[in-house]
Amino acid sequence: MNLAEKQKQITAQLGALKNGQDRLAFLVDKARSRPNFAPELRMEKNLIPGCLARLWFVADFRDGHCFFNCDSDSLIVKAVAGFLCDFYSGHAPPEILAHDPAFLAPLGITQHLTPNRRNALARVWDHIRQFAAEHPIHPVPNPNHLTAAAPKP
Repeated sequence: MNLAEKQKQITAQLGALKNGQDRLAFLVDKARSRPNFAPELRMEKNLIPGCLARLWFVADFRDGHCFFNCDSDSLIVKAVAGFLCDFYSGHAPPEILAHDPAFLAPLGITQHLTPNRRNALARVWDHIRQFAAEHPIHPVPNPNHLTAAAPKP
């Protein structure tokens, strides 16, 4: 499923809830079941700076796709950051870079966040975007199509 399809599915799922506050509560409930990071991942180098709550973020690149995970000592931050990580995980860098998370605003999720929590959400998006930009997909040459260099005269 591509990000546009994923967005439609999430928009329908969250849109079925009464209001933005109920949608945020739904994300918080999901965050409760997210596993906490192991102590070795809760290190300084994985902290996203500038957030009031501690927010750890790790990214991985496998088989041409980006994978993201996060943890926080704030359940609401863990909920919204985890939502972004889940949304973008498993997708190729060009698709990630072409799909801004602005679709969250009409769902009423961002309006119910404090400015500091909106800041955390923006910082997670910055880290996701930066990681994707650092891992462009380069076509791997097919060894069956390699041609021998022409002999020199």
